[in-house]
Amino acid sequence: MLLRIFTEPQQGASYDDLLAVARKTEENGFDAFFRSDHYLVMGDSDGLPGPTDSWITLAGLARETQRIKLGTLVSSATFRNPGVLAISVAQVDQMSGGRAELGLGAGWYEAEHKAYGLDFPDTPGRFDILSEQLELITGLWETPVGEKYNFDGKHYQLSDSPALPKPVQQPHPPIIVGGAGKKRTPELAAKYAAEFNAGFRSVELTETLFKRVQAACEAESRDPKTLALSTAHTVVVGKDDAQVKQRADAIGRDVEDLKANSIAGTPAEVVDRLGQFAAVGSQRQYVQIMDLQDLDHLDLIAAEVLPQVS
Repeated sequence: MLLRIFTEPQQGASYDDLLAVARKTEENGFDAFFRSDHYLVMGDSDGLPGPTDSWITLAGLARETQRIKLGTLVSSATFRNPGVLAISVAQVDQMSGGRAELGLGAGWYEAEHKAYGLDFPDTPGRFDILSEQLELITGLWETPVGEKYNFDGKHYQLSDSPALPKPVQQPHPPIIVGGAGKKRTPELAAKYAAEFNAGFRSVELTETLFKRVQAACEAESRDPKTLALSTAHTVVVGKDDAQVKQRADAIGRDVEDLKANSIAGTPAEVVDRLGQFAAVGSQRQYVQIMDLQDLDHLDLIAAEVLPQVS
C-alpha cells in the first residue's frame, strides 16, 4: 500500500506551512503530497491566515520538491472554468517534471460558494458540470499538437481551441474520481479516472464502493485492474496510548471515535487497521494529517508504519 500525505489547508495553514509538510513528506519517503481544494474553514477553527488556492500552492511545491506526486483530493468542478483548469494542471505537470495528479469532483460545500460568490447548482446540475469537465479536460490534453479541439456541451462550448499547453505525462496526468454515488460516480470513474477514491468510509462500505466501480469498469469494457483503488482517513499515530491521546486532543477528536471511524493508535494498531482496507482492495491510503505543525508525527509514521505496509 502506498501512503500519501493529505492536508486540509482551509483549516488554517500558510504556504510556508504546506511547504514544510511537503518537504517532510519527500524526506520521509511517502509517495505523494495532496491537499484539499476548499476556500472556507469547517468547524470551530478560525482558519487563519485564510485559504490558499490549491493549484497555485501545488505550482510552488512543484519547484520546491523533486520526487513526490502532487495533487488535489479533490478540486471542485464549481470553482474553475475547465479550460483554465486544464492549462493550470498541465503547467504544474511541466513545472514538476510530470508529477501532477488531478482529483476532480462535483463539489459539496455550499457555504464556501456563498462566501466567495460561486454558483452552486443542485446535485444533478453539479454532476452534469463534472461530467462535461472530465470530457473537456481530457479532450484538450489528448488533442495532438497542431490540431484544434471543439466542444459543444450544455455548460461549456469551445471553438477551435489549440488545446495547449500539453502536460508532460502522456496521454495526460492521472485523474482521480471518488465518492459514494451509486450510478454517476462509478460511471465517471470507469470512463475517465486512473484512480477511484473511497474516502472516509468504513471497511464494509469501502468494499461495496470498490465492487460498484469495478462493475462499472466491466460495463465500460474496461479491465477493472487498470483502475487503482484508494482510501482516505484522518490518521493519528502515537508511540504509546498517551501520545495518541495527546495528538487526538490537539485536533479536537476523541480517541475512541478515531479508532472506530478513522485510523488511530500505536503503530501496530494502525498497521492492522490499514491491513483491513488493503484486504478489500485499497492500494493507496491518503493519510489525512490535521495538525500541520506536528512534523514529528510524519517522522513516526514514516519510521514505524510505512515500512510495514509499503
